[in-house]
Amino acid sequence: MNVVKKPETGTNFVDYEVSGNVISFNDGELMFNVAKKERDYKITIDICEDYTGGLVIGAASGDKYIAQLEIPAREYTEVTTENTDGEGTESTMEAVPFSMDDCTLTLWEMEA
Repeated sequence: MNVVKKPETGTNFVDYEVSGNVISFNDGELMFNVAKKERDYKITIDICEDYTGGLVIGAASGDKYIAQLEIPAREYTEVTTENTDGEGTESTMEAVPFSMDDCTLTLWEMEA
């Protein structure tokens, strides 16, 4: 996963951990399976801090940006197979397996 810190010289960012396809923030306070969020279009997930200091998904629920996760659009490959009767071929589109390496996590410095 690509990680971008804003500003690059910042020192106080939310703690996060990646285990397989699951990302966890603040020692499990907020966690989800990123692969389940993948769609046929790019997805941007805002992680914010609400008025109580808790982490929430979505800018509408939060007061301060903490992080943003970008999941690229699902990709497909064309697979051509021969028909069972041996006459002609058939093409189908198969989804490329999800990879966390393709995602980008942007972290914003938090107030001390």
